[in-house]
Amino acid sequence: MKSSAKKVELASVDDLFTTEESRQDAAREKIVEIPLAELFPFEGHPFSVRDDEAMKETVESVKEVGVVVPAIARPREGGGYELISGHRRKRACELAGLETMPVIVRNMDRDAAIIAMVDSNLQRENILPIEKAKAYKMKLEAMKRQGKRTDLTSRQVVGKSDDPVPEKKTEAADIIGSDAGDSGRQVQRYIRLTELSPELQQMVDDKKIAMTPAVEISYLKPEEQALLVETIESEQTTPSLSQAQRMKKMSQEGKLTEDTMLSVMSEQKKPEVDRIVFTGDTLRKYFPKSYTPKKMEETIIGLLESWMKKRQRSQER
Repeated sequence: MKSSAKKVELASVDDLFTTEESRQDAAREKIVEIPLAELFPFEGHPFSVRDDEAMKETVESVKEVGVVVPAIARPREGGGYELISGHRRKRACELAGLETMPVIVRNMDRDAAIIAMVDSNLQRENILPIEKAKAYKMKLEAMKRQGKRTDLTSRQVVGKSDDPVPEKKTEAADIIGSDAGDSGRQVQRYIRLTELSPELQQMVDDKKIAMTPAVEISYLKPEEQALLVETIESEQTTPSLSQAQRMKKMSQEGKLTEDTMLSVMSEQKKPEVDRIVFTGDTLRKYFPKSYTPKKMEETIIGLLESWMKKRQRSQER
C-alpha cells in the first residue's frame, strides 16, 4: 500500500533564523573593494591596454573621483579573481597609485564570461581590427559550446579556416553583429582576419593593408603568407584588392610560387582617381528649371574658370 504522506522538506537552521529580507540581501550583487594584486587579466583577453592619451585621462579621473563604474570579475580557480571587464580601469588604478578598486564579483562559467567580456569591450572606441576579429571569434566559439543553434541555415561554418566566407549571413554571425553594430557579413570578414599570420595581422592594425585585401590573403597557406611578408618587405609595397584576389586564385589552383607572387606584387598600381560627385538634387536649386545637366555642367566649369582667373590676378598684385 502506497503511503499518502507528502514529502516534507525541513528548513535549515539558517533558514529558520534569517528573514526573507536578509536572504534577498545576501543574493544581491555587492560592490567590494578588492586588492589589485588579486585581480588577474581574463585568459585570452584580445583587447590591448595601452598607456596612451586616453589612459592618461582615465588616470587623472581616478585620482580625482576614484573608479566610478565598478569592474566585473569572477572567482579564479587558482585564487583571486579573473577580470571580465575593467582591465583599463585596473591599469589606471595602478598608475594612480591605488591598491584596491571596486569590483562586482559574479559566479560565471568560462563561456558566459567570454560573452560578457567581449560585449563589454566592444563598446570601446579605437578598437583595432585584429582585436575585434579575435573577440568575435572567441564569442562565436563560446556560443557554440553553450549549445546555441548555429545551424539554423546550411551556413553554420562561420569562421572555419578551410571554407570561403559564405555569401549569405549565418544566424550566429547575425546575432553577434547585432550586438556590436556590425552586419553578419562583416562579422565573418573580421573572423577571417584571425587566419592571417601575426606579421600580416600587425600590418592590418597599422593600416598598411586594408581590410578587404586582408580578407582575401587570409586564404593563403601559412607558407605562402610567410613568403608574402618577405615580398612586401623586399618590394616595399602591400597588395591591392586586385592583387590579393589573384594571389588567392593562384593559391587555390596550386600556381602561387615565389616567382608568380613577385610578378603580381611588382606590378605598378594604377593611381587612384579623385572623384567629387554632386547629386542633381544638390545642384538643381542653383539653376533655372529649364537647364539640362549638360548646361549645368558647362555653367559650373565657366564659373570655376572665372574664379581661377580672378585668383591669379589677385596673386599677381
